[in-house]
Amino acid sequence: QTRCGCSLVSCRVDHERIRAVGPDRAASEWLLRCGALVRYQGSPKWQQDYNGLPTGPLGKYKIEAINATDSCIMYRGFDYLDGLEHVTDIKLEKCMYIQDQCLQRLSETNNLQKSLQQLKIISCGNVTDKGIIALHKLRNLEYLYLSDLPGIKQKETTCRVLQQALPNLELELDLE
Repeated sequence: QTRCGCSLVSCRVDHERIRAVGPDRAASEWLLRCGALVRYQGSPKWQQDYNGLPTGPLGKYKIEAINATDSCIMYRGFDYLDGLEHVTDIKLEKCMYIQDQCLQRLSETNNLQKSLQQLKIISCGNVTDKGIIALHKLRNLEYLYLSDLPGIKQKETTCRVLQQALPNLELELDLE
């Protein structure tokens, strides 16, 4: 069991479920089970109740934002993100299972390379410079906020590499 009570089995990706209910619904289920919140296109409110997930025709609800604060999302569930085409905003805060490999995977997700505009990474102790540099493939990223990341040792170099790769990126740092 992980810290938030999801068994490692429930963290595995269920590809049949994705086919059955669509990528946004399957990803919503995974994210909420892990303690994250999702917001759908056209809705101002965050969805946090797994049992209150909206129903409707396949593909009606598109995830636009993910707030993974204090959640136990981890690398092995990231396949759920592959089919999401409308995510513009992700916040990873106090995610103890988020490490460089996760950020690299995020950055290599084709749909996120197109859609993701804002990313906040806060108090994720396993993230290092390598993970932040891996974000350079998120070509439409407009805003990146980094705070309380003790694994970042070469702040200037890391920032320079990112700014060169993503000239339109607004980078906000609150690092020691």
